[in-house]
Amino acid sequence: MAKHISKIDTCTLQLCEAYSWPGNIRELQNIVERSVILCSGDTFSIDEAWLSIQDPAGLAPPAKMTHILQDQEKEIIESALAESRGKVVGAGGAAVKLGIPPSTLDSKIKQLRIKKDKFKTVS
Repeated sequence: MAKHISKIDTCTLQLCEAYSWPGNIRELQNIVERSVILCSGDTFSIDEAWLSIQDPAGLAPPAKMTHILQDQEKEIIESALAESRGKVVGAGGAAVKLGIPPSTLDSKIKQLRIKKDKFKTVS
């Protein structure tokens, strides 16, 4: 950019150290490039508004999110098993309904501790 930057604004340094950088190096690179382009003097500074501030109260903790996703996945698999009357493999099986390989479905059934026998109907 043919600019001579010799100082970093103290507030900018504190912002950078405190920020979690969820976008990793790409986010840092974009913000540095934008700051250099807009910089008019020899002091590097970042506009605080450029940092994507997230409301921690609005986000589910990762562990809670994992449980929510597992519960939803279990419901979807159980629904497919109910529709296929406990059949996993073959035409009309739960794997076909879900569009996944039977081996993947079997491992998910084990992982989620689903009792597929309860979906079998006695003829």
